[in-house]
Amino acid sequence: MNSTLLGIGMTSRRTRERMAKRLLEQGIRNNKVLDVMSRTPRHIFVDEALSSRAYEDTALPIGFNQTISQPYTVAKMTELLLEFGRPGKVLEIGTGCGYQTAILAQLVDHVYTVERILPLHKKAKDHLWSLRLKNISYLHSDGGWGWPEHAPYDGILVAAAPSEIPEMLLEQMAVGGVMIIPIGRGDRQELQRVFRTENGYEIEELEPVTFVPFLAGRE
Repeated sequence: MNSTLLGIGMTSRRTRERMAKRLLEQGIRNNKVLDVMSRTPRHIFVDEALSSRAYEDTALPIGFNQTISQPYTVAKMTELLLEFGRPGKVLEIGTGCGYQTAILAQLVDHVYTVERILPLHKKAKDHLWSLRLKNISYLHSDGGWGWPEHAPYDGILVAAAPSEIPEMLLEQMAVGGVMIIPIGRGDRQELQRVFRTENGYEIEELEPVTFVPFLAGRE
């Protein structure tokens, strides 16, 4: 791995390990998630001017009115997705800069990731290729449509908040599958976990969160 990926000073491996320790103190218990978070260079996914802040527990702007989620949120959503076993196929809605994608790709068999904003879609691909993560398929599309060609999915992770769960995403869940999704508007959002059963869907309400709104169309 080259020096840019390894990082120095505030972007070093030691800084990532401190971040993982903080996540443990915040309640993240999945050791595989903590290990991947400590190894993955979050600083390459933000603008160079913000790289010294990459391992703070805060969301950061990535352009186009979008953000990279705070490390705790990434870790928590990933942990919830993996709680009942390793998913084979995971659909991610909202690639953004690709950081959450990078974490998922190291913990599941294959990630199918969808992004509606073309420049972010292209930039994320560059970041993820630099990490040599090749178990990822990319689509520039409206996230509300999901990616039906590869359904059903064992896991779905949504990185933007709709007011209600998109029907198309529910239909693309495998029986026994899990979806992690923020629901709500503005500062009244809640993280939910949806289980698909033989008889329908079960929803578990988890904790307050703040995400960018889930928008239709593509740019």
